[in-house]
Amino acid sequence: MSPVRLHHVPIELVLHEFAFLLIKTSAGFPSPAQDDLEEPIDLSARLVQHPAASYIMRVDGNSITGAGIFHDDFSVVNRAKEPRAGAIVVALVHGDRKLKRLARIEGRFWLIPEADGYPRIIVDENVKIWGVPDGVARRLP
Repeated sequence: MSPVRLHHVPIELVLHEFAFLLIKTSAGFPSPAQDDLEEPIDLSARLVQHPAASYIMRVDGNSITGAGIFHDDFSVVNRAKEPRAGAIVVALVHGDRKLKRLARIEGRFWLIPEADGYPRIIVDENVKIWGVPDGVARRLP
């Protein structure tokens, strides 16, 4: 199993506004309400809580799929958010970025994968919590 690699994407490269259709969309016949457009939405405002302390990373790997984060997803990482047990975090482990769940087990903190075949990592002096993802975006196949 390959480790999850994360690639930095500058937040300035993310499109900011899209037209927002505030209706349920039928997968069958066209809706007569499709002309009911709302104001454009700013995806950055929706996904990024602290712009000055956030960045976007592309996920490369499958160790966090059980948390609904998949290979090639974009993860919006907030460096200002307090990491807490139970949260998904980005951590530097011996200089390599990892995306794992932070857990407290028997008084120690661990980085726990959300897929089989990946090891748990004890949080020690070689681990630094880098940030907490606020959101995920993906393109459907």
